[in-house]
Amino acid sequence: MKAVKTGLAMAVLLSACGVAAQDGERVGRACRREVVQMCGLTFSREKIRECLMTRYKELSDGCRGEIMARVQARAGAAGRANAVTKAAGATEYAYGSDSLQKLDFFAAKGSDKAPLLIFVHGGGWKRGDKGNATGRDLAPHYVAQGYAVASIDYRLVPQATVEQQAADVAHAVAWLRANAAKLGVDAGRIVLMGHSAGAHLVALVGTDPQYLGDAGLGLDALRGVIPNDGAAYDVPAQMKDGPGMMQDTYKQAFGSDLARQRALSPTFQAAAPNAPAFLLIHVQRPDGVRQAQALADALKHAGTRVQINGFPGEGLKGHMEINRSLGDPAYPATPVVDAWLKAVFAG
Repeated sequence: MKAVKTGLAMAVLLSACGVAAQDGERVGRACRREVVQMCGLTFSREKIRECLMTRYKELSDGCRGEIMARVQARAGAAGRANAVTKAAGATEYAYGSDSLQKLDFFAAKGSDKAPLLIFVHGGGWKRGDKGNATGRDLAPHYVAQGYAVASIDYRLVPQATVEQQAADVAHAVAWLRANAAKLGVDAGRIVLMGHSAGAHLVALVGTDPQYLGDAGLGLDALRGVIPNDGAAYDVPAQMKDGPGMMQDTYKQAFGSDLARQRALSPTFQAAAPNAPAFLLIHVQRPDGVRQAQALADALKHAGTRVQINGFPGEGLKGHMEINRSLGDPAYPATPVVDAWLKAVFAG
Protein backbone atom coordinates (compact mmCIF):
# COMPACT_ATOMS: atom_id res chain seq x y z
CA MET A 1 0.00 0.00 0.00
CA LYS A 2 2.83 2.41 0.83
CA ALA A 3 4.40 1.78 -2.58
CA VAL A 4 1.07 2.50 -4.27
CA LYS A 5 0.66 5.75 -2.33
CA THR A 6 4.22 6.74 -3.16
CA GLY A 7 3.63 6.12 -6.84
CA LEU A 8 0.40 8.10 -6.82
CA ALA A 9 2.00 10.97 -4.94
CA MET A 10 4.84 11.09 -7.44
CA ALA A 11 2.42 11.06 -10.35
CA VAL A 12 0.67 14.09 -8.84
CA LEU A 13 4.03 15.75 -8.14
CA LEU A 14 5.38 15.27 -11.63
CA SER A 15 2.13 16.46 -13.20
CA ALA A 16 1.97 19.49 -10.91
CA CYS A 17 5.50 20.50 -11.77
CA GLY A 18 5.17 19.93 -15.49
CA VAL A 19 7.61 17.02 -15.53
CA ALA A 20 5.30 14.14 -16.41
CA ALA A 21 6.27 13.07 -19.90
CA GLN A 22 3.71 12.32 -22.57
CA ASP A 23 5.83 9.49 -23.93
CA GLY A 24 6.09 7.63 -20.63
CA GLU A 25 9.59 8.88 -19.80
CA ARG A 26 9.83 10.22 -16.27
CA VAL A 27 12.23 11.25 -13.56
CA GLY A 28 14.21 8.25 -12.27
CA ARG A 29 13.09 6.12 -9.35
CA ALA A 30 15.86 7.30 -7.03
CA CYS A 31 14.96 10.94 -7.65
CA ARG A 32 11.24 10.22 -7.18
CA ARG A 33 12.01 8.58 -3.85
CA GLU A 34 14.16 11.56 -2.86
CA VAL A 35 11.38 14.05 -3.59
CA VAL A 36 8.76 12.03 -1.69
CA GLN A 37 11.09 11.84 1.31
CA MET A 38 11.49 15.61 1.20
CA CYS A 39 7.91 16.66 0.42
CA GLY A 40 5.97 13.80 2.00
CA LEU A 41 3.07 11.77 0.67
CA THR A 42 0.81 14.65 -0.30
CA PHE A 43 -1.74 14.70 -3.09
CA SER A 44 -2.08 18.49 -3.15
CA ARG A 45 -0.54 19.99 -6.28
CA GLU A 46 -0.17 23.38 -4.61
CA LYS A 47 1.70 21.87 -1.65
CA ILE A 48 3.96 19.94 -4.00
CA ARG A 49 4.78 23.05 -6.03
CA GLU A 50 5.45 25.03 -2.85
CA CYS A 51 7.69 22.27 -1.47
CA LEU A 52 9.80 22.07 -4.61
CA MET A 53 10.04 25.82 -5.03
CA THR A 54 11.18 26.38 -1.43
CA ARG A 55 13.31 23.27 -0.80
CA TYR A 56 14.69 22.53 -4.25
CA LYS A 57 18.29 23.12 -3.13
CA GLU A 58 17.99 20.20 -0.67
CA LEU A 59 17.77 17.69 -3.50
CA SER A 60 20.90 16.04 -4.83
CA ASP A 61 22.58 17.56 -7.88
CA GLY A 62 21.52 14.61 -9.99
CA CYS A 63 17.87 14.83 -8.97
CA ARG A 64 17.76 18.59 -9.54
CA GLY A 65 19.22 18.03 -12.99
CA GLU A 66 16.62 15.38 -13.84
CA ILE A 67 13.73 17.55 -12.72
CA MET A 68 14.94 20.65 -14.53
CA ALA A 69 15.53 18.65 -17.70
CA ARG A 70 11.91 17.47 -17.63
CA VAL A 71 10.58 20.95 -16.79
CA GLN A 72 12.52 22.49 -19.66
CA ALA A 73 11.50 19.74 -22.08
CA ARG A 74 7.84 20.15 -21.14
CA ALA A 75 8.02 23.94 -21.38
CA GLY A 76 9.72 23.72 -24.75
CA ALA A 77 7.08 21.33 -26.06
CA ALA A 78 4.30 23.56 -24.77
CA GLY A 79 5.89 26.59 -26.37
CA ARG A 80 6.18 24.85 -29.72
CA ALA A 81 2.59 23.68 -29.51
CA ASN A 82 1.23 27.11 -28.56
CA ALA A 83 3.48 29.34 -30.69
CA VAL A 84 1.66 31.35 -33.30
CA THR A 85 2.86 33.70 -36.00
CA LYS A 86 0.74 36.50 -34.64
CA ALA A 87 -2.17 37.00 -32.29
CA ALA A 88 -5.68 37.01 -33.68
CA GLY A 89 -6.72 40.46 -34.80
CA ALA A 90 -3.16 41.80 -34.87
CA THR A 91 -0.89 42.97 -37.66
CA GLU A 92 2.69 41.72 -37.42
CA TYR A 93 5.63 44.05 -38.04
CA ALA A 94 9.39 43.58 -37.86
CA TYR A 95 11.30 46.15 -35.81
CA GLY A 96 14.69 44.54 -36.53
CA SER A 97 16.38 41.99 -38.78
CA ASP A 98 16.32 38.99 -36.42
CA SER A 99 13.42 36.55 -36.72
CA LEU A 100 12.42 37.32 -33.12
CA GLN A 101 12.55 41.10 -33.51
CA LYS A 102 8.87 41.31 -34.37
CA LEU A 103 5.75 42.70 -32.78
CA ASP A 104 1.99 42.25 -32.98
CA PHE A 105 0.10 45.53 -33.29
CA PHE A 106 -3.55 46.05 -32.37
CA ALA A 107 -4.86 49.32 -33.75
CA ALA A 108 -7.11 51.53 -31.67
CA LYS A 109 -10.65 51.93 -32.91
CA GLY A 110 -11.81 55.35 -33.98
CA SER A 111 -8.56 57.20 -33.34
CA ASP A 112 -5.65 58.31 -35.49
CA LYS A 113 -3.53 59.42 -32.50
CA ALA A 114 -4.14 56.84 -29.79
CA PRO A 115 -2.11 56.24 -26.64
CA LEU A 116 0.00 53.07 -26.94
CA LEU A 117 0.47 50.23 -24.45
CA ILE A 118 3.49 48.02 -25.26
CA PHE A 119 3.57 44.54 -23.68
CA VAL A 120 6.73 42.48 -23.08
CA HIS A 121 6.24 38.77 -22.38
CA GLY A 122 7.86 36.65 -19.69
CA GLY A 123 9.34 33.17 -19.84
CA GLY A 124 12.50 33.18 -17.75
CA TRP A 125 14.37 35.23 -20.39
CA LYS A 126 14.67 32.02 -22.46
CA ARG A 127 11.17 31.32 -23.81
CA GLY A 128 7.83 32.98 -24.48
CA ASP A 129 5.91 34.29 -27.45
CA LYS A 130 4.24 37.59 -28.34
CA GLY A 131 1.24 35.84 -29.86
CA ASN A 132 -0.07 34.16 -26.73
CA ALA A 133 1.61 36.10 -23.94
CA THR A 134 -1.02 38.58 -22.81
CA GLY A 135 -4.05 36.47 -21.99
CA ARG A 136 -7.25 36.78 -23.99
CA ASP A 137 -8.58 39.98 -22.44
CA LEU A 138 -5.72 42.48 -22.35
CA ALA A 139 -5.59 43.61 -25.98
CA PRO A 140 -9.38 43.70 -26.57
CA HIS A 141 -9.95 45.51 -23.28
CA TYR A 142 -7.51 48.32 -23.95
CA VAL A 143 -8.36 48.64 -27.64
CA ALA A 144 -11.98 49.12 -26.56
CA GLN A 145 -10.81 51.95 -24.30
CA GLY A 146 -9.25 53.76 -27.23
CA TYR A 147 -5.65 52.59 -26.80
CA ALA A 148 -3.42 50.87 -29.32
CA VAL A 149 -1.60 47.77 -28.06
CA ALA A 150 1.67 46.19 -29.19
CA SER A 151 3.01 42.83 -27.96
CA ILE A 152 6.67 42.30 -28.77
CA ASP A 153 9.02 39.36 -29.19
CA TYR A 154 12.71 39.69 -28.36
CA ARG A 155 15.80 37.54 -28.76
CA LEU A 156 16.12 34.82 -26.13
CA VAL A 157 18.78 33.48 -23.79
CA PRO A 158 21.16 31.71 -24.39
CA GLN A 159 21.44 32.86 -28.02
CA ALA A 160 21.14 36.46 -26.79
CA THR A 161 22.08 38.22 -23.56
CA VAL A 162 19.73 40.02 -21.18
CA GLU A 163 21.46 43.24 -22.25
CA GLN A 164 20.46 42.49 -25.85
CA GLN A 165 16.91 41.74 -24.74
CA ALA A 166 16.64 45.14 -23.06
CA ALA A 167 18.06 46.69 -26.23
CA ASP A 168 15.37 44.90 -28.24
CA VAL A 169 12.65 46.37 -26.01
CA ALA A 170 14.11 49.85 -26.48
CA HIS A 171 14.41 49.45 -30.25
CA ALA A 172 10.81 48.23 -30.45
CA VAL A 173 9.77 51.44 -28.67
CA ALA A 174 11.85 53.46 -31.13
CA TRP A 175 10.33 51.66 -34.15
CA LEU A 176 6.79 52.24 -32.89
CA ARG A 177 7.50 55.92 -32.29
CA ALA A 178 9.07 56.31 -35.73
CA ASN A 179 5.99 54.72 -37.33
CA ALA A 180 3.44 56.38 -35.06
CA ALA A 181 1.69 58.37 -37.81
CA LYS A 182 1.24 55.31 -40.01
CA LEU A 183 -0.05 53.26 -37.06
CA GLY A 184 -2.38 55.93 -35.69
CA VAL A 185 -0.39 56.24 -32.46
CA ASP A 186 0.47 59.28 -30.36
CA ALA A 187 4.26 59.03 -30.07
CA GLY A 188 4.15 61.17 -26.93
CA ARG A 189 1.88 58.78 -25.00
CA ILE A 190 3.53 55.37 -24.62
CA VAL A 191 3.54 53.03 -21.60
CA LEU A 192 5.64 49.88 -21.27
CA MET A 193 4.16 46.85 -19.50
CA GLY A 194 5.82 43.47 -18.90
CA HIS A 195 5.13 40.32 -16.93
CA SER A 196 7.66 38.20 -14.99
CA ALA A 197 10.95 38.33 -16.94
CA GLY A 198 9.22 40.96 -19.06
CA ALA A 199 8.56 42.95 -15.88
CA HIS A 200 12.29 42.93 -15.20
CA LEU A 201 13.08 44.05 -18.75
CA VAL A 202 10.62 46.96 -18.80
CA ALA A 203 11.80 48.08 -15.37
CA LEU A 204 15.41 47.96 -16.58
CA VAL A 205 14.64 49.96 -19.72
CA GLY A 206 12.71 52.45 -17.58
CA THR A 207 15.56 52.99 -15.10
CA ASP A 208 18.81 52.62 -17.08
CA PRO A 209 18.96 55.34 -19.76
CA GLN A 210 21.56 53.53 -21.87
CA TYR A 211 19.01 51.26 -23.57
CA LEU A 212 16.65 53.93 -24.86
CA GLY A 213 19.68 56.16 -25.44
CA ASP A 214 21.24 53.60 -27.77
CA ALA A 215 17.94 53.59 -29.67
CA GLY A 216 18.10 57.36 -30.06
CA LEU A 217 15.58 58.15 -27.32
CA GLY A 218 15.47 59.55 -23.82
CA LEU A 219 13.56 58.19 -20.84
CA ASP A 220 10.91 60.82 -21.53
CA ALA A 221 9.96 58.76 -24.60
CA LEU A 222 7.83 56.83 -22.11
CA ARG A 223 4.91 58.14 -20.06
CA GLY A 224 5.31 55.26 -17.64
CA VAL A 225 6.19 51.64 -16.92
CA ILE A 226 4.08 48.80 -15.47
CA PRO A 227 6.18 45.87 -14.17
CA ASN A 228 3.74 43.02 -13.48
CA ASP A 229 4.77 40.49 -10.80
CA GLY A 230 8.48 40.47 -11.44
CA ALA A 231 10.94 39.08 -8.91
CA ALA A 232 14.36 39.98 -10.27
CA TYR A 233 14.53 43.74 -9.83
CA ASP A 234 17.48 43.17 -7.47
CA VAL A 235 19.27 40.32 -9.20
CA PRO A 236 21.91 39.53 -6.51
CA ALA A 237 19.22 39.37 -3.81
CA GLN A 238 17.02 37.11 -5.94
CA MET A 239 19.93 34.79 -6.68
CA LYS A 240 20.59 34.60 -2.96
CA ASP A 241 17.06 34.37 -1.57
CA GLY A 242 14.80 33.42 -4.50
CA PRO A 243 13.21 30.00 -5.07
CA GLY A 244 15.76 27.25 -5.47
CA MET A 245 14.02 25.87 -8.52
CA MET A 246 14.72 29.12 -10.39
CA GLN A 247 18.41 29.39 -9.63
CA ASP A 248 19.60 27.67 -12.80
CA THR A 249 17.45 30.07 -14.82
CA TYR A 250 18.94 33.07 -13.02
CA LYS A 251 22.47 31.80 -13.48
CA GLN A 252 21.89 31.27 -17.18
CA ALA A 253 20.45 34.78 -17.58
CA PHE A 254 22.67 36.81 -15.24
CA GLY A 255 25.86 34.79 -14.78
CA SER A 256 28.07 34.93 -11.71
CA ASP A 257 29.68 38.37 -12.03
CA LEU A 258 28.28 40.60 -9.27
CA ALA A 259 28.97 43.83 -11.15
CA ARG A 260 26.95 42.57 -14.14
CA GLN A 261 24.13 41.39 -11.87
CA ARG A 262 23.92 44.83 -10.28
CA ALA A 263 24.06 46.54 -13.68
CA LEU A 264 21.05 44.44 -14.75
CA SER A 265 19.10 45.22 -11.56
CA PRO A 266 16.47 47.97 -11.91
CA THR A 267 16.64 48.60 -8.16
CA PHE A 268 20.33 49.48 -8.47
CA GLN A 269 19.60 51.63 -11.54
CA ALA A 270 16.71 53.53 -9.95
CA ALA A 271 18.63 56.68 -9.10
CA ALA A 272 17.38 59.53 -11.29
CA PRO A 273 16.80 59.83 -14.17
CA ASN A 274 13.99 57.33 -14.67
CA ALA A 275 10.86 57.04 -16.76
CA PRO A 276 8.34 59.54 -15.33
CA ALA A 277 5.99 57.12 -13.55
CA PHE A 278 5.81 53.48 -12.44
CA LEU A 279 2.95 51.19 -11.43
CA LEU A 280 4.24 48.05 -9.70
CA ILE A 281 1.66 45.27 -9.36
CA HIS A 282 2.17 41.88 -7.75
CA VAL A 283 0.50 38.89 -6.14
CA GLN A 284 1.45 37.45 -2.77
CA ARG A 285 4.65 35.63 -3.66
CA PRO A 286 7.14 36.46 -0.86
CA ASP A 287 10.03 37.16 -3.22
CA GLY A 288 7.84 39.17 -5.58
CA VAL A 289 6.45 41.29 -2.74
CA ARG A 290 9.94 41.85 -1.36
CA GLN A 291 11.42 42.80 -4.70
CA ALA A 292 8.57 45.10 -5.75
CA GLN A 293 8.68 47.00 -2.46
CA ALA A 294 12.44 47.46 -2.67
CA LEU A 295 12.17 48.82 -6.22
CA ALA A 296 9.31 51.12 -5.22
CA ASP A 297 11.39 52.46 -2.32
CA ALA A 298 14.38 53.09 -4.59
CA LEU A 299 12.22 54.90 -7.15
CA LYS A 300 10.60 57.05 -4.46
CA HIS A 301 14.02 57.93 -3.07
CA ALA A 302 14.97 59.15 -6.56
CA GLY A 303 11.88 61.36 -6.73
CA THR A 304 10.12 59.20 -9.33
CA ARG A 305 6.33 58.86 -9.13
CA VAL A 306 5.53 55.29 -8.16
CA GLN A 307 2.41 53.40 -7.16
CA ILE A 308 2.52 49.83 -5.82
CA ASN A 309 -0.48 47.53 -5.48
CA GLY A 310 -0.72 43.93 -4.32
CA PHE A 311 -3.48 41.50 -5.26
CA PRO A 312 -4.66 38.06 -4.09
CA GLY A 313 -2.88 35.01 -5.45
CA GLU A 314 0.00 32.83 -4.33
CA GLY A 315 2.75 30.81 -5.93
CA LEU A 316 2.92 30.02 -9.62
CA LYS A 317 -0.86 29.97 -9.92
CA GLY A 318 -1.16 33.56 -8.74
CA HIS A 319 1.84 34.59 -10.82
CA MET A 320 0.20 33.28 -13.99
CA GLU A 321 -3.28 34.53 -13.10
CA ILE A 322 -2.28 38.18 -12.80
CA ASN A 323 -1.03 37.98 -16.38
CA ARG A 324 -3.78 35.88 -17.90
CA SER A 325 -6.62 37.75 -16.21
CA LEU A 326 -5.43 41.32 -16.61
CA GLY A 327 -7.95 43.08 -18.84
CA ASP A 328 -10.90 41.15 -17.42
CA PRO A 329 -12.99 43.85 -15.69
CA ALA A 330 -13.83 41.40 -12.89
CA TYR A 331 -10.16 40.78 -12.04
CA PRO A 332 -9.12 43.14 -9.21
CA ALA A 333 -5.94 44.41 -10.87
CA THR A 334 -7.74 45.56 -14.03
CA PRO A 335 -9.54 48.65 -12.65
CA VAL A 336 -6.33 49.69 -10.87
CA VAL A 337 -4.35 49.55 -14.10
CA ASP A 338 -7.21 51.25 -15.96
CA ALA A 339 -7.25 54.20 -13.57
CA TRP A 340 -3.46 54.55 -13.60
CA LEU A 341 -3.28 54.49 -17.40
CA LYS A 342 -6.07 57.05 -17.70
CA ALA A 343 -4.24 59.43 -15.37
CA VAL A 344 -0.82 58.91 -16.96
CA PHE A 345 -2.07 59.29 -20.52
CA ALA A 346 -4.07 62.40 -19.57
CA GLY A 347 -1.08 64.09 -17.92
